[in-house]
Amino acid sequence: MATTMERPAAGQAGTVAEHHLFIDGAWRAAGSGKTFEVRNPATGAVLARCADGGRDEVRQAIQAADAAFAGWSKTPALARAQLLSKAAALMNERVDELARILTQENGKPLSESVAETQVAAAFLQWNAEEARRIYGEVVPGAAADRRVLTIKQPVGVVAAITPWNFPTSMVTRKVGPALAAGCTIVFRPARATPLVAVAIFKIFEEAGFPKGVVNLITGTNSAEMGDEMATNPLVRKLTFTGSTEVGKELLAKCAGTVKRVSLELGGHAPFIVFEDADLEKAAQAVVTSRFRNAGQTCICTNRLYAQRSIAQQLAHKVAELTGKLKVGNGLEGDTQVGPLIDERGFKKVEEHVKDAVAKGGTVLAGGQPFLTPEGQNGTSGQNGLNGWFYQPTVIGNATPDMLVMHEETFGPVLPIMEFETEEEVIRMANDTPFGLAAYFFSRDVGRVFRVAEGLEYGIVGANDPLPTGPHIPFGGLKESGLGRENGSHGIDDFVEVKAISIGI
Repeated sequence: MATTMERPAAGQAGTVAEHHLFIDGAWRAAGSGKTFEVRNPATGAVLARCADGGRDEVRQAIQAADAAFAGWSKTPALARAQLLSKAAALMNERVDELARILTQENGKPLSESVAETQVAAAFLQWNAEEARRIYGEVVPGAAADRRVLTIKQPVGVVAAITPWNFPTSMVTRKVGPALAAGCTIVFRPARATPLVAVAIFKIFEEAGFPKGVVNLITGTNSAEMGDEMATNPLVRKLTFTGSTEVGKELLAKCAGTVKRVSLELGGHAPFIVFEDADLEKAAQAVVTSRFRNAGQTCICTNRLYAQRSIAQQLAHKVAELTGKLKVGNGLEGDTQVGPLIDERGFKKVEEHVKDAVAKGGTVLAGGQPFLTPEGQNGTSGQNGLNGWFYQPTVIGNATPDMLVMHEETFGPVLPIMEFETEEEVIRMANDTPFGLAAYFFSRDVGRVFRVAEGLEYGIVGANDPLPTGPHIPFGGLKESGLGRENGSHGIDDFVEVKAISIGI
């Protein structure tokens, strides 16, 4: 069946692609016949239309996944691994194509999209290899006539919901371990960024996964679709990446059928720079962490703590580097910071900057909109851009009462606050309900261990602004989530341990 149709887009000449849902091995329109537009956040141009699925389509996909589970769960691990490896190879062959789709629908610089696509393929390859290492155990028995062993079996149908900020890697980070474990999956991407997910599911189809094993539902009614996934008894595990508020709601709904749940929720990452650090490397690392994907990253730096003796020097270096960042369309080769995803994200950035300045903050770099859509906020589009752009911003003299110091901005704003002692800054860094990622720079080996162990976060980058990858467990403490993705631990949440006691 054809996967796309061509139709004129409302309000513009020419045609745009129309993408369908993928259910039980076939591409199909939504039952209602409705579609929704996907737009480029940098230009406002319509990129495509996607089928607007809802509860009925989610239920159909769950039923298809349930029907396919018996066969897929019994498929030898080597065969599952071979299919995952084939999908990974196809992704690697099409890195440029997939990266361009990602930049068009998300807005991030093309260089970041290429890197994300490569990592996404690596997630599939890593889990292909892990599929063959889902080992059981032989347990010493308590009696001479008993033998005890454990085996690991797939949990069942998995429902996955992902956000818009990493729409490529989020697909494979969730689908990879589920398929490796022998689970079947129903996947729902964010409404703002479904196109790269469609492209990846075409790769899954081409790779030869049996019908019903992978299912894709796009749509605009997030609450309805999430409710079906969380309450349907055929779903035995839900994995979600998104806001803490929505995660809590899904967790409560999953309790009704006692589902397994993995949650990767909000963060508010501190970045600490001690006086013994290499300041040049630290400043560059802060800028890399904070402004990647225009600050729309759950593990990116949200607040910078600088030890008082080096605070002014560090602030100067960070502000200087920030001021040199090139803002623009992610498809332009020299762009380093793209647009905010939408008006809501833009207004939150504006609110946080205005609040910080009103409370005594000093703007060291940026501090103003770079560009907003034509006719919005009195600013006209320029250079073909028509999106929600904000200047990368650094704010000095930050204080704990500022919104930016305790709310997740999800935008290109960096506050800097001074501290005196190691004990003080660990206390300040931990003073939050979030616990996803934290960073610090120091050349004191003893301090590296003390601070790394003292920070209440699931991921800690010590002299490392990018502590992620297929081999590194990813997840948070406190209200930042449950469970771990990636690494040898990533597959654990997709299997059940069964004890078998045998009388002889």
